[in-house]
Amino acid sequence: MTAQARVVAAASIGNGLEWMSFSSYALLADVIARQFFPTTNQVTSLMLTVASIGAAYFIRPVGAIVLGGYADRAGRMPALMIAIRIMVVATFVITFIPDYDTIGVFAPIGMLIAVLLQGFSAGGEFGSATAYLIEQNAGRRGFMGGFQGASQAASTLLATVLLAVLSSTLSPAQFDSWGWRIPFAIGLLLGPVGIYLRRHLKDSPEFLEARAEASAEPEPLRTVVRTQKSRILLTIGVLAVATGFSYLLSYMPTFAIRELGMPTNTSFAATILTGVVLTLCSPLTGHLSDKIGRIRMLAAAAVLIFLTSLPFFLLIKSFPSFAVVTVVVTLMGLVKVWYSGPLGALMAEIFPVRTRSTGLSIGYNIGVAIFGGLTPLVVTWLIAVTGSKLAPGFWIMTLAAVSTISILLAGRYVSSAPTPAPAKQPAKEGS
Repeated sequence: MTAQARVVAAASIGNGLEWMSFSSYALLADVIARQFFPTTNQVTSLMLTVASIGAAYFIRPVGAIVLGGYADRAGRMPALMIAIRIMVVATFVITFIPDYDTIGVFAPIGMLIAVLLQGFSAGGEFGSATAYLIEQNAGRRGFMGGFQGASQAASTLLATVLLAVLSSTLSPAQFDSWGWRIPFAIGLLLGPVGIYLRRHLKDSPEFLEARAEASAEPEPLRTVVRTQKSRILLTIGVLAVATGFSYLLSYMPTFAIRELGMPTNTSFAATILTGVVLTLCSPLTGHLSDKIGRIRMLAAAAVLIFLTSLPFFLLIKSFPSFAVVTVVVTLMGLVKVWYSGPLGALMAEIFPVRTRSTGLSIGYNIGVAIFGGLTPLVVTWLIAVTGSKLAPGFWIMTLAAVSTISILLAGRYVSSAPTPAPAKQPAKEGS
């Protein structure tokens, strides 16, 4: 394994473990509800399970503050070592914790604690890992940052395929008894590998250089809150359409199944296709952004999302067939990858080295919490109020407009040109 491959693997494996576990938990919400949150009402059980996912979202900013700040003080790799160890412990608990019938109330309490630990770890993982990746080589920031998007897509794809195979080969009793734990057990195997890789790597060259020139930022959180609030807002704005469009990708097959009577395997096929596209192409589009500039590329991608979201819905509604849905969802994945590939690098570049992990972690996790939780609620409300099944398209268009403006404003901190040399930070920090 080459030195660059070890760096990519070490930085991406924690992100992959996080998303595999999170995706599996979300896909298994019905099973987990029955086994760990039983009530006399099945809907209430499911709501409690979904609420535990929501709790993990809300604790992510706490992890961002604690672990992100630690990464700016002590280094990216020390923070990443803590993050992956916490993630391993949480995944271990989910994999092996007995159900409610076995240990009673300790089952839901233990599951909730595990999910909260995962959320806390994830809050510091993305910002620290992305900073570590893009600080390896100033001329290849987009390419290196693209592996974060690829690892997320690959992990979600693996979780989906595993659960599809297990649910179709095991009996319902076997799946409910132990089969649902297998994706978590497989994800758990990634933990020791990640710990080993991270233990044998030095910190990022850019961070080490910044620390050599001056002492590490003593209070990165205070610096970010006092002088870089505008940067956090821009990070949230840039992230808005990426998070919303991810929801649209998952909603489109559901739309075809519920509203147009399509077969349920439509969702499975769509998830595989988009997962493959995002896994393979995210580093490539990130690499292209190193050549033509991230501001230009992301602004163009946001405009493309704005222009295509509604036509994608209209196309499926006008020609309801498995082939059309498959083509449309694949095209949506191709549109998204032009945005998701360079996204991590751009968000990291908004912040200077000494507060990068803190600022990126806070902005990213607040953005994910807001738009990850807000988009399904807004879409449901819009459909109810307008009576139009096309309402999700209008919401994504709104987010695309917000992100386009944010990207252009980010040019204040990030050069729109290619980056063959380390980008210069503005002398004056804006608030």
